[in-house]
Amino acid sequence: MLQITNKIQVDFFNQLLIGNKKQCSEIVNTLLCNNVPIKLIYEDLFKVSLYKIGELWEYNKISVATEHLSAAIIESILNENYLQIISEEKINKNVLLCCVQNEFHQIGVKMISDIFEINGWTSFFLGSNVPAKDVILFSKTISVDVIAISISIYAHLPELIALIEKFRLNFPKTTILVGGQAFIHGGKEKLLKYHNVIFLPDILSTELFIKKMNAYE
Repeated sequence: MLQITNKIQVDFFNQLLIGNKKQCSEIVNTLLCNNVPIKLIYEDLFKVSLYKIGELWEYNKISVATEHLSAAIIESILNENYLQIISEEKINKNVLLCCVQNEFHQIGVKMISDIFEINGWTSFFLGSNVPAKDVILFSKTISVDVIAISISIYAHLPELIALIEKFRLNFPKTTILVGGQAFIHGGKEKLLKYHNVIFLPDILSTELFIKKMNAYE
């Protein structure tokens, strides 16, 4: 199996920065053709690149336009490969995924949505910047086994806490997963007071959680 080396990471990242979608897509297709698991592509290629781009944007090293273009390229590659990676064998479990209000970075939680679907779950991916009241209203229309919330910007931690509290009020026993780049700057301790709210730092820990849940199916 081909490994995702530092050279591949650097090449992909550099092609992202100059907006070379074709080359980025070819790198990913080469990895897939060499049986590299999609979870490793998500974790060791996409996530690594997105975090670097986020840091460059945060410190004004790249423009908003470059940041948006890079994100759009990765999201388009996710969409290109969606039908190839999802499982046709479905289990009777649903996950609802969203970003906190005022967040516009949705790729991380979209990758988490794909990982759930690879493992047979039905995902309800709401995307970015959905008002909390609408997230709650929609959640009441489906049977939810797990809720997953993404936060990319540390300053939005109050919005995360507010959303968790709304979910806890309406779904007191449902497991809530939380993750995202914001926690690089801290904040995990604020989750401890909430029952059954779990911080998952990466895609691999998320898949481990999913497999444990599937074992109870």
